Amino acid sequence: MIVGLDVGTTKICAIIAEVSSLGGLDVVGVGAAASRGLRKGVVVNIDSTVESIRKAVAEAEQMAGVEVASVYAGVAGGHIRGLNSRGVVAVSGRNREVSASDVERALEAAKAINLPQDREILHVLPQAFVVDEQDGVREPLGMSGVRLEVEVHVVTGAVTSIQNVVRSVNRAGLTVQDIVLEPLASAEAVLSPDEKELGVLLIDIGGGTTDAALFREGAIWHTAILPLGGDHITNDIAVGLRTPTGEAEDLKKRYGCSLTSLVREDETIEVPSVGGRKPRQLSRQILSEIIQPRVEEIFTLVARELSKCALQDAATAGVVVTGGTSIMEGVPELAEQVLDLPARRGVPGALGGLADVVRSPIYATGVGLALWGARGRAQATAPFDGGDFTILARISRRMSEWFGEIF
Repeated sequence: MIVGLDVGTTKICAIIAEVSSLGGLDVVGVGAAASRGLRKGVVVNIDSTVESIRKAVAEAEQMAGVEVASVYAGVAGGHIRGLNSRGVVAVSGRNREVSASDVERALEAAKAINLPQDREILHVLPQAFVVDEQDGVREPLGMSGVRLEVEVHVVTGAVTSIQNVVRSVNRAGLTVQDIVLEPLASAEAVLSPDEKELGVLLIDIGGGTTDAALFREGAIWHTAILPLGGDHITNDIAVGLRTPTGEAEDLKKRYGCSLTSLVREDETIEVPSVGGRKPRQLSRQILSEIIQPRVEEIFTLVARELSKCALQDAATAGVVVTGGTSIMEGVPELAEQVLDLPARRGVPGALGGLADVVRSPIYATGVGLALWGARGRAQATAPFDGGDFTILARISRRMSEWFGEIF
């Protein structure tokens, strides 16, 4: 069983899946619980987070009829940083043939970046290899050459924020197989290989954060986490219409539209008041006029993030919006207007089992984490235990290589 655990700001979602006989993934259990202990993607109350994780996993276990012991956990939040790096090594070996250890050394060289003590590397994702000035190499193994270069995208995060997620999962009685950046997981579930090859921008609008990831030539080139999401829209509605936050969330889900031009002028909604006052009748356009500027701001900040890296023209295949907030009417249309690119709503596809249950942007990250786990199953992974994991794995790998060379 492979379990994806999406630890989000508004909800915690557990997806239990198993690899089918045909090599695909069958979803066998789904569980979700309201998230109480996170703020903008970061754990602020461990006890509440543990309780929500237990509820979500128990619900999924009951549906699947199994007990789970380990999960692939998603992480996001404003502390995440992504940067591109390059590593260069000389090809070792008698015949100057690129081996797996050369690739490993090149990746280690690319990881040698100046990091503060309070940050750690989450992912090192190869973009392309260069063998003796021959660029654009996807798979260098077996090629002849003297010099091997690799371009990578390095994702780093705050040690304490990552450890708090791991600790919460451990306290819920589960081990963490791996920690995965949430936009990477969402991309596994909603993007096609053709889109990744041509160049696509994924925007995952969650409750507390908006995660952006740019893919081109089949690899990831940029990641960004913005501390804005659906909760900010709910807050705007609560303040603008003077209604309780819970009622504002309900209004957003039932009547929300992020593009005023899509709303008919004669549509009205009933808005509950605070302090026992009578509900009011308001035009639905007023609600839309409150929502649209905030969603526009999210897309404008994503566009600015791409401009900073000179990647504004890289998304040839367009934009894919996913996450709970993308369900709202008018979100893809507004993304097209602001980013001047074709846009679609991303839902998890190509699954078996309970595929119809998870065919919603809400489950994109959870399903993506299970897919990530299925892909990584081929490589044996040790349980993740916070900061010591990377060091222990590195030492054991070095020792096995060393013994291999001697004997």
